[in-house]
Amino acid sequence: MLEHTLTATLLTVVGMIVLGRLAEDGDALSLALGLAGVALGSGFAVVPLERLRQRMGAPGRHTLNTLLVAGIVGSLWYGHPGSALHALRDLLAGERATQVRVIQHQVYAAYRRMDLDAQRKILERAEVYAPTIERAAQTFGIDAELMVGIAAAESSFYPRDSRDGGKGLFQITAVPDAASAAARDKLGVTSLDPLNQRHNAYVAAATLALYQKQMDGDLFLTLLAYNIGPRNGGLRTIMQTYGARNFAQVQPYLQALPRDYPIRVLSSALSYRIWKRMGRLPRFDGDGVARDVQGLGIPGLDDARLAYQQEGARPTPR
Repeated sequence: MLEHTLTATLLTVVGMIVLGRLAEDGDALSLALGLAGVALGSGFAVVPLERLRQRMGAPGRHTLNTLLVAGIVGSLWYGHPGSALHALRDLLAGERATQVRVIQHQVYAAYRRMDLDAQRKILERAEVYAPTIERAAQTFGIDAELMVGIAAAESSFYPRDSRDGGKGLFQITAVPDAASAAARDKLGVTSLDPLNQRHNAYVAAATLALYQKQMDGDLFLTLLAYNIGPRNGGLRTIMQTYGARNFAQVQPYLQALPRDYPIRVLSSALSYRIWKRMGRLPRFDGDGVARDVQGLGIPGLDDARLAYQQEGARPTPR
């Protein structure tokens, strides 16, 4: 029984890695042919192994079992089946996962280009505000690391007034009435002071939660909506005007608007996660660093379903 289990496990792991590598190429035909090849190859491999095992004495079977275990361990160690599974899942999921994957690579590329010394100073300044941001994020069900990424992109954690009217950590400007009301309610105040950093964080979290609901949980559209604000109907009006259904489709219509805003936010959020988990900001192209960084995931994208819950879904009118 043990011999059969080891053989099946080895064939399963190897087959999964092979299919995952084929999925990374994004070719459905290659994946289908690979699936057929893995199935046939597994069948042909099992028969000779069983015949060989039957001819062996106990010492030979122990040796074969040892080799099978070594093969399983080696495949897991060198084959990186986790990344192969992600690639396979993305290909099977279709367009929505492909778009998420493209954004992931843009975020990693943005981190690679980042001035890490300057970013480290930003994150050091963020430490004093982190408890306030975490409370605000928890209150409104928002990812705290994502909130840190927004503050880093907006103010570099230098609370100040900007020329375009932004105030504080999150550069609060025009705020939807519903978000202001929600922030006042949670804070237990009758008026909001944007220069009070606790108020500032709560308003930002309430605003982000509101746009997240409007955009049906689409992370990228939520961040764009936050940056564009409610004036002239905001992002929702732009999308309705041009019939855009997701982040990839709406980008060409944004013209002078900051299409790279979600990437800047997410790369800053990623740097914060790396800083917390690794205690440093390593160069992305160092030995083994790229794989380690990618293994941490990206805040807000740990589950791709948060980004694209329904392929082709339009933001819900409110």
